[in-house]
Amino acid sequence: MRYYLIVGEASGDLHASHLMRSLKEIDADAQFRFFGGDMMTAVGGTRVRHYKELAYMGFIPVLMHLPTILRNMKMCKQDIVEWQPDCVILVDYPGFNLKIAEYVKSHTNIPVYYYISPKIWAWKEYRIKNIKRDVDELYSILPFEVDFFEKKHNYPIHYVGNPTATEVKEFLAILPQTPPLVGAGNTPIIALLAGSRKQEIKDNLPPMIEAVKGYENTYQIVVAGAPGIEPEYYQQFMQGTKVDIVFGKTYDLLAKSHAALVTSGTATLETCLFGVPQVVCYKTPLPKIAGFVRRHMLKVKFVSLVNLVAGREVVRELVAESFSVANIRTELAKILDGDARQQMLEGYKEVSRALGDEKAPDNAARMMYERLNIKH
Repeated sequence: MRYYLIVGEASGDLHASHLMRSLKEIDADAQFRFFGGDMMTAVGGTRVRHYKELAYMGFIPVLMHLPTILRNMKMCKQDIVEWQPDCVILVDYPGFNLKIAEYVKSHTNIPVYYYISPKIWAWKEYRIKNIKRDVDELYSILPFEVDFFEKKHNYPIHYVGNPTATEVKEFLAILPQTPPLVGAGNTPIIALLAGSRKQEIKDNLPPMIEAVKGYENTYQIVVAGAPGIEPEYYQQFMQGTKVDIVFGKTYDLLAKSHAALVTSGTATLETCLFGVPQVVCYKTPLPKIAGFVRRHMLKVKFVSLVNLVAGREVVRELVAESFSVANIRTELAKILDGDARQQMLEGYKEVSRALGDEKAPDNAARMMYERLNIKH
């Protein structure tokens, strides 16, 4: 079979690479062509564009790069039609991918499969109309999405398991063989995960560093460097501090950490699955307006995947008006020891149980391959 995959960021590259490996195991003749990254390239196939040429987030960056985005979108559509894959597999990144799905559905007979469904339950719920019209099969990695799509919108989907849960379990299984974290010694670690994009890092890392200043002599403070962000970018925020940084070792860092400050995203779920108590920190521009939008326009109560999966507040979220150095410091102190720390760890067990033990890429690959064989 010929599989055309499209991702728009680092996490999509990771998850798609695992899906590709699972497809190769079940389909010996699998051929891949993709918009993706280095991890997908390592699996094999033809990379048409690197996701870094697509990864523009926010109104202003998108506006500034609109000609590039539109050019890539046009090229992607043409490339799909010319290559004639057996299916198109979209991975998250809905702003770009739903446009591709619309084109493929209206101009070809190629089935469209969506792996890691768009998070329309939080924002832009109206996109359900496009999904129903243009997506043949939707594969979810978050258990609470089943009720949202099936009960609320009468659109059947597949919960295939959570790939992050699988990845963390596999890493922990080989942890004794991993080398010591550079410079960690025996001092307990507070990890800082400030996001994967420059704007997130610029907004969140300085307040995080300020909040942990009082702990520099009793804890080692270590930043998890994001892939694709040069070390020099971080140094401007770390100069004159005792803060260290590691690249390409986020899981190793979390496995050895006592607590963490985490910008919302997949990292909150990863931190939970490693059993590291955390404070979720997300600075927003115009915090009062952002707080109003969050209360009155967002469809969900929480921003962190930990709380969304649990259906209640397991970790403290400091977002918009509640985000401040003082609040970060206060909440961090609560989880370093004592009852609040133990309560959070108990809540983590709920999240782990809800996610289950299924291997998402294996399940999704099997379902896709079976579906394609029916069509053939």
